Amino acid sequence: MARFLIRRLLGAVLTLFAVSVLSFLMFFALPKDPVSGMCPKNCNAERLERVRAELGLRDPLVVQYTNYMKGIFVGRDLGSAQGGRCDAPCLGYSYVNSEAVTDTLARVLPVTLSIVIPAAVLWLALGVGLGMISALRRGSVLDRLAIGFSLTGASLQLYFVGAVLLLVFCYKLRLVPIPSYTSIFDNPAKWASGLVLAWCALAFLFSAIYARLSRAQMLETLSEDFIRTARAKGLAKSTVYGRHALRAAITPVVTIAGLDVGGALGGTVITETTFGIQGLGRTAVDAVRSGDLPTIMATVLISAFFIVVANIVVDVLYAVIDPRVRLR
Repeated sequence: MARFLIRRLLGAVLTLFAVSVLSFLMFFALPKDPVSGMCPKNCNAERLERVRAELGLRDPLVVQYTNYMKGIFVGRDLGSAQGGRCDAPCLGYSYVNSEAVTDTLARVLPVTLSIVIPAAVLWLALGVGLGMISALRRGSVLDRLAIGFSLTGASLQLYFVGAVLLLVFCYKLRLVPIPSYTSIFDNPAKWASGLVLAWCALAFLFSAIYARLSRAQMLETLSEDFIRTARAKGLAKSTVYGRHALRAAITPVVTIAGLDVGGALGGTVITETTFGIQGLGRTAVDAVRSGDLPTIMATVLISAFFIVVANIVVDVLYAVIDPRVRLR
Protein backbone atom coordinates (compact mmCIF):
# COMPACT_ATOMS: atom_id res chain seq x y z
CA MET A 1 0.00 0.00 0.00
CA ALA A 2 2.86 2.37 0.80
CA ARG A 3 4.49 1.78 -2.60
CA PHE A 4 1.13 2.29 -4.25
CA LEU A 5 0.64 5.67 -2.56
CA ILE A 6 4.21 6.76 -3.28
CA ARG A 7 3.76 6.09 -7.01
CA ARG A 8 0.52 8.06 -7.06
CA LEU A 9 2.03 10.97 -5.13
CA LEU A 10 5.03 11.16 -7.45
CA GLY A 11 2.70 11.21 -10.43
CA ALA A 12 0.68 14.00 -8.80
CA VAL A 13 3.82 16.08 -8.19
CA LEU A 14 4.90 15.71 -11.82
CA THR A 15 1.42 16.67 -13.02
CA LEU A 16 1.34 19.80 -10.89
CA PHE A 17 4.83 20.71 -12.04
CA ALA A 18 3.75 20.45 -15.69
CA VAL A 19 0.65 22.54 -15.02
CA SER A 20 2.70 25.18 -13.22
CA VAL A 21 5.12 25.44 -16.17
CA LEU A 22 2.32 25.67 -18.73
CA SER A 23 0.35 28.22 -16.74
CA PHE A 24 3.50 30.30 -16.22
CA LEU A 25 4.35 30.23 -19.94
CA MET A 26 0.75 31.19 -20.71
CA PHE A 27 1.53 34.48 -19.03
CA PHE A 28 3.90 35.30 -21.91
CA ALA A 29 2.20 33.45 -24.75
CA LEU A 30 -0.77 35.80 -25.06
CA PRO A 31 -0.48 38.36 -27.87
CA LYS A 32 -1.52 41.14 -25.51
CA ASP A 33 1.10 42.72 -23.29
CA PRO A 34 0.35 41.25 -19.84
CA VAL A 35 1.41 44.43 -18.08
CA SER A 36 -0.96 46.65 -20.07
CA GLY A 37 -3.80 44.34 -19.08
CA MET A 38 -3.04 44.70 -15.38
CA CYS A 39 -2.25 48.38 -15.34
CA PRO A 40 -5.06 51.00 -15.27
CA LYS A 41 -6.12 52.66 -18.51
CA ASN A 42 -4.34 55.89 -17.64
CA CYS A 43 -0.95 54.16 -17.36
CA ASN A 44 1.80 55.91 -19.27
CA ALA A 45 5.00 54.35 -20.58
CA GLU A 46 6.88 55.16 -17.38
CA ARG A 47 4.24 53.46 -15.24
CA LEU A 48 4.27 50.38 -17.49
CA GLU A 49 8.02 50.06 -17.13
CA ARG A 50 7.72 50.41 -13.37
CA VAL A 51 5.16 47.59 -13.25
CA ARG A 52 7.42 45.38 -15.38
CA ALA A 53 10.30 46.04 -12.99
CA GLU A 54 8.12 45.32 -9.93
CA LEU A 55 6.96 42.03 -11.44
CA GLY A 56 10.49 41.06 -12.40
CA LEU A 57 9.58 40.71 -16.08
CA ARG A 58 13.04 41.88 -17.13
CA ASP A 59 14.63 38.76 -15.63
CA PRO A 60 15.16 35.57 -17.69
CA LEU A 61 12.16 33.22 -17.77
CA VAL A 62 13.97 30.58 -15.73
CA VAL A 63 14.66 33.12 -12.99
CA GLN A 64 11.09 34.36 -13.04
CA TYR A 65 9.70 30.83 -12.78
CA THR A 66 12.10 29.98 -9.97
CA ASN A 67 11.06 33.08 -8.04
CA TYR A 68 7.38 32.28 -8.63
CA MET A 69 7.72 28.71 -7.32
CA LYS A 70 9.88 29.90 -4.45
CA GLY A 71 7.11 32.26 -3.44
CA ILE A 72 4.64 29.38 -3.25
CA PHE A 73 6.78 27.41 -0.82
CA VAL A 74 8.71 29.99 1.21
CA GLY A 75 7.22 33.36 0.22
CA ARG A 76 9.03 36.29 -1.36
CA ASP A 77 9.38 40.05 -1.35
CA LEU A 78 7.03 41.69 -3.89
CA GLY A 79 8.31 45.22 -3.27
CA SER A 80 6.70 48.15 -1.51
CA ALA A 81 4.37 48.88 -4.46
CA GLN A 82 2.89 45.37 -4.13
CA GLY A 83 2.45 45.23 -0.41
CA GLY A 84 5.96 44.25 0.61
CA ARG A 85 6.61 40.76 1.97
CA CYS A 86 4.28 38.05 0.71
CA ASP A 87 4.23 34.98 2.95
CA ALA A 88 3.95 31.45 1.58
CA PRO A 89 2.00 30.41 -0.34
CA CYS A 90 2.62 33.55 -2.39
CA LEU A 91 0.94 33.50 -5.81
CA GLY A 92 1.82 37.01 -6.92
CA TYR A 93 0.10 40.37 -6.85
CA SER A 94 -3.05 41.47 -8.67
CA TYR A 95 -2.98 45.06 -9.91
CA VAL A 96 -6.63 44.69 -10.92
CA ASN A 97 -7.76 43.88 -7.36
CA SER A 98 -4.92 45.83 -5.70
CA GLU A 99 -4.10 42.94 -3.40
CA ALA A 100 -2.03 39.78 -3.21
CA VAL A 101 -3.59 36.90 -5.12
CA THR A 102 -3.38 34.78 -1.97
CA ASP A 103 -5.74 37.21 -0.23
CA THR A 104 -8.21 36.94 -3.12
CA LEU A 105 -8.15 33.15 -2.97
CA ALA A 106 -8.51 33.14 0.80
CA ARG A 107 -11.72 35.12 0.36
CA VAL A 108 -13.34 33.14 -2.47
CA LEU A 109 -12.08 29.59 -1.94
CA PRO A 110 -14.17 28.92 1.21
CA VAL A 111 -17.24 29.93 -0.81
CA THR A 112 -16.62 27.28 -3.46
CA LEU A 113 -15.80 24.66 -0.83
CA SER A 114 -19.03 25.49 0.99
CA ILE A 115 -21.01 24.98 -2.21
CA VAL A 116 -19.38 21.84 -3.55
CA ILE A 117 -18.72 19.63 -0.53
CA PRO A 118 -22.28 19.58 0.94
CA ALA A 119 -23.74 19.29 -2.57
CA ALA A 120 -21.46 16.33 -3.34
CA VAL A 121 -22.60 14.54 -0.18
CA LEU A 122 -26.21 15.08 -1.22
CA TRP A 123 -25.86 13.99 -4.85
CA LEU A 124 -23.82 10.89 -3.97
CA ALA A 125 -26.20 9.75 -1.22
CA LEU A 126 -29.30 10.43 -3.30
CA GLY A 127 -27.96 9.15 -6.61
CA VAL A 128 -26.33 5.94 -5.37
CA GLY A 129 -29.18 5.17 -3.00
CA LEU A 130 -31.82 5.70 -5.67
CA GLY A 131 -29.86 3.68 -8.21
CA MET A 132 -29.49 0.74 -5.83
CA ILE A 133 -33.16 0.71 -4.88
CA SER A 134 -34.15 0.98 -8.53
CA ALA A 135 -31.93 -1.98 -9.48
CA LEU A 136 -33.24 -4.13 -6.64
CA ARG A 137 -36.85 -3.28 -7.59
CA ARG A 138 -36.36 -3.60 -11.32
CA GLY A 139 -39.60 -3.19 -13.28
CA SER A 140 -41.53 -1.78 -10.33
CA VAL A 141 -43.23 1.59 -10.09
CA LEU A 142 -40.32 2.86 -8.02
CA ASP A 143 -37.92 1.80 -10.78
CA ARG A 144 -39.92 3.69 -13.39
CA LEU A 145 -40.07 6.78 -11.20
CA ALA A 146 -36.31 6.62 -10.68
CA ILE A 147 -35.74 6.33 -14.43
CA GLY A 148 -38.02 9.31 -15.02
CA PHE A 149 -36.18 11.31 -12.37
CA SER A 150 -32.79 10.53 -13.91
CA LEU A 151 -33.95 11.39 -17.41
CA THR A 152 -35.41 14.69 -16.19
CA GLY A 153 -32.26 15.63 -14.32
CA ALA A 154 -30.01 14.70 -17.23
CA SER A 155 -32.11 16.79 -19.63
CA LEU A 156 -32.10 20.06 -17.67
CA GLN A 157 -29.42 22.70 -17.28
CA LEU A 158 -28.16 24.23 -14.07
CA TYR A 159 -29.04 27.80 -14.98
CA PHE A 160 -32.67 26.75 -15.63
CA VAL A 161 -33.01 24.68 -12.46
CA GLY A 162 -31.37 27.44 -10.44
CA ALA A 163 -33.67 30.11 -11.87
CA VAL A 164 -36.76 27.99 -11.06
CA LEU A 165 -35.59 27.40 -7.50
CA LEU A 166 -34.94 31.10 -7.01
CA LEU A 167 -38.34 32.05 -8.42
CA VAL A 168 -40.30 29.54 -6.36
CA PHE A 169 -38.51 29.43 -3.01
CA CYS A 170 -37.03 32.95 -2.80
CA TYR A 171 -39.45 35.26 -4.59
CA LYS A 172 -42.79 33.42 -4.48
CA LEU A 173 -42.88 31.35 -1.29
CA ARG A 174 -40.11 33.28 0.48
CA LEU A 175 -39.01 30.14 2.33
CA VAL A 176 -35.29 30.85 2.03
CA PRO A 177 -33.32 34.12 1.72
CA ILE A 178 -31.56 35.31 -1.38
CA PRO A 179 -28.43 33.14 -1.85
CA SER A 180 -25.36 34.58 -0.19
CA TYR A 181 -22.29 33.39 1.66
CA THR A 182 -21.71 33.62 5.39
CA SER A 183 -18.86 31.80 7.07
CA ILE A 184 -19.98 28.64 8.82
CA PHE A 185 -17.90 29.71 11.82
CA ASP A 186 -19.80 33.00 12.13
CA ASN A 187 -23.37 31.72 11.72
CA PRO A 188 -23.97 28.07 10.70
CA ALA A 189 -27.72 28.56 10.19
CA LYS A 190 -27.23 31.55 7.91
CA TRP A 191 -24.45 29.70 6.08
CA ALA A 192 -26.79 26.80 5.31
CA SER A 193 -29.83 28.92 4.40
CA GLY A 194 -27.77 31.08 2.06
CA LEU A 195 -26.41 28.11 0.08
CA VAL A 196 -29.20 25.53 0.30
CA LEU A 197 -30.61 26.35 -3.14
CA ALA A 198 -27.21 25.91 -4.76
CA TRP A 199 -26.85 22.55 -2.99
CA CYS A 200 -30.28 21.42 -4.15
CA ALA A 201 -29.67 22.47 -7.75
CA LEU A 202 -26.35 20.63 -7.96
CA ALA A 203 -27.68 17.59 -6.07
CA PHE A 204 -30.70 17.28 -8.38
CA LEU A 205 -28.69 17.41 -11.60
CA PHE A 206 -25.73 15.29 -10.51
CA SER A 207 -27.76 12.69 -8.58
CA ALA A 208 -29.71 11.95 -11.76
CA ILE A 209 -26.49 10.90 -13.47
CA TYR A 210 -25.35 8.81 -10.50
CA ALA A 211 -28.76 7.13 -10.22
CA ARG A 212 -28.55 5.92 -13.82
CA LEU A 213 -24.93 4.82 -13.46
CA SER A 214 -25.51 3.06 -10.14
CA ARG A 215 -28.58 1.27 -11.46
CA ALA A 216 -26.78 0.02 -14.57
CA GLN A 217 -23.74 -1.16 -12.61
CA MET A 218 -25.86 -2.82 -9.94
CA LEU A 219 -27.94 -4.71 -12.50
CA GLU A 220 -24.80 -5.93 -14.23
CA THR A 221 -23.24 -7.03 -10.94
CA LEU A 222 -26.37 -8.84 -9.78
CA SER A 223 -26.12 -11.09 -12.86
CA GLU A 224 -22.54 -12.18 -12.04
CA ASP A 225 -21.72 -15.71 -10.96
CA PHE A 226 -20.32 -14.74 -7.56
CA ILE A 227 -23.66 -13.13 -6.63
CA ARG A 228 -25.54 -16.30 -7.56
CA THR A 229 -23.04 -18.27 -5.50
CA ALA A 230 -23.56 -15.98 -2.51
CA ARG A 231 -27.31 -16.43 -2.79
CA ALA A 232 -26.94 -20.19 -3.12
CA LYS A 233 -24.93 -20.26 0.11
CA GLY A 234 -27.91 -18.74 1.87
CA LEU A 235 -26.30 -15.44 2.78
CA ALA A 236 -28.60 -12.69 3.99
CA LYS A 237 -29.81 -10.22 1.38
CA SER A 238 -28.12 -7.36 3.20
CA THR A 239 -24.81 -9.19 2.94
CA VAL A 240 -25.27 -10.13 -0.71
CA TYR A 241 -26.37 -6.67 -1.82
CA GLY A 242 -24.43 -4.47 0.58
CA ARG A 243 -21.14 -6.28 1.01
CA HIS A 244 -20.70 -8.08 -2.31
CA ALA A 245 -22.84 -6.46 -5.02
CA LEU A 246 -22.41 -2.83 -3.97
CA ARG A 247 -18.66 -3.18 -3.48
CA ALA A 248 -18.24 -4.54 -7.01
CA ALA A 249 -20.62 -2.02 -8.59
CA ILE A 250 -19.32 1.09 -6.87
CA THR A 251 -15.94 1.32 -8.66
CA PRO A 252 -17.15 3.24 -11.76
CA VAL A 253 -19.19 5.51 -9.50
CA VAL A 254 -16.06 6.35 -7.48
CA THR A 255 -14.24 7.24 -10.71
CA ILE A 256 -16.92 9.64 -11.89
CA ALA A 257 -17.35 11.10 -8.41
CA GLY A 258 -13.65 11.92 -8.17
CA LEU A 259 -13.67 13.72 -11.50
CA ASP A 260 -16.90 15.60 -10.74
CA VAL A 261 -15.92 16.72 -7.25
CA GLY A 262 -12.39 17.68 -8.32
CA GLY A 263 -13.68 19.64 -11.31
CA ALA A 264 -16.38 21.35 -9.24
CA LEU A 265 -13.87 22.41 -6.59
CA GLY A 266 -11.86 24.00 -9.40
CA GLY A 267 -14.72 26.44 -9.90
CA THR A 268 -18.49 26.16 -10.17
CA VAL A 269 -18.82 29.03 -12.63
CA ILE A 270 -22.45 28.49 -13.69
CA THR A 271 -23.64 27.80 -10.14
CA GLU A 272 -21.97 30.89 -8.72
CA THR A 273 -23.20 33.06 -11.58
CA THR A 274 -26.78 31.75 -11.37
CA PHE A 275 -27.06 32.36 -7.63
CA GLY A 276 -24.95 35.53 -7.55
CA ILE A 277 -22.22 34.14 -5.29
CA GLN A 278 -18.58 35.15 -5.70
CA GLY A 279 -16.49 32.00 -5.54
CA LEU A 280 -13.45 30.63 -7.28
CA GLY A 281 -15.25 30.10 -10.60
CA ARG A 282 -16.55 33.66 -10.96
CA THR A 283 -13.19 35.00 -9.81
CA ALA A 284 -11.47 33.08 -12.61
CA VAL A 285 -13.94 34.39 -15.20
CA ASP A 286 -13.55 37.95 -13.95
CA ALA A 287 -9.77 37.56 -14.11
CA VAL A 288 -9.97 36.43 -17.74
CA ARG A 289 -12.19 39.38 -18.66
CA SER A 290 -9.91 41.93 -16.97
CA GLY A 291 -6.63 40.35 -18.08
CA ASP A 292 -5.60 39.71 -14.49
CA LEU A 293 -2.99 37.08 -15.36
CA PRO A 294 -1.55 36.47 -11.86
CA THR A 295 -5.05 35.56 -10.68
CA ILE A 296 -5.61 33.39 -13.78
CA MET A 297 -2.38 31.50 -13.10
CA ALA A 298 -3.34 30.98 -9.46
CA THR A 299 -6.84 29.70 -10.26
CA VAL A 300 -5.41 27.30 -12.85
CA LEU A 301 -2.98 25.90 -10.29
CA ILE A 302 -5.68 25.60 -7.63
CA SER A 303 -8.02 23.82 -10.06
CA ALA A 304 -5.27 21.42 -11.09
CA PHE A 305 -4.45 20.77 -7.44
CA PHE A 306 -8.03 19.82 -6.63
CA ILE A 307 -8.29 17.51 -9.63
CA VAL A 308 -5.00 15.80 -8.80
CA VAL A 309 -5.98 15.36 -5.15
CA ALA A 310 -9.38 13.99 -6.19
CA ASN A 311 -7.68 11.43 -8.43
CA ILE A 312 -5.35 10.37 -5.59
CA VAL A 313 -8.35 9.89 -3.33
CA VAL A 314 -10.03 7.82 -6.04
CA ASP A 315 -6.89 5.67 -6.38
CA VAL A 316 -6.82 5.10 -2.62
CA LEU A 317 -10.50 4.17 -2.61
CA TYR A 318 -9.84 1.74 -5.46
CA ALA A 319 -7.20 0.06 -3.31
CA VAL A 320 -9.64 -0.16 -0.41
CA ILE A 321 -12.50 -1.50 -2.54
CA ASP A 322 -10.40 -3.90 -4.60
CA PRO A 323 -7.08 -5.01 -3.01
CA ARG A 324 -5.87 -6.24 -6.43
CA VAL A 325 -5.35 -2.60 -7.43
CA ARG A 326 -2.44 -2.33 -4.99
CA LEU A 327 -0.47 -4.80 -7.05
CA ARG A 328 -0.60 -2.77 -10.28
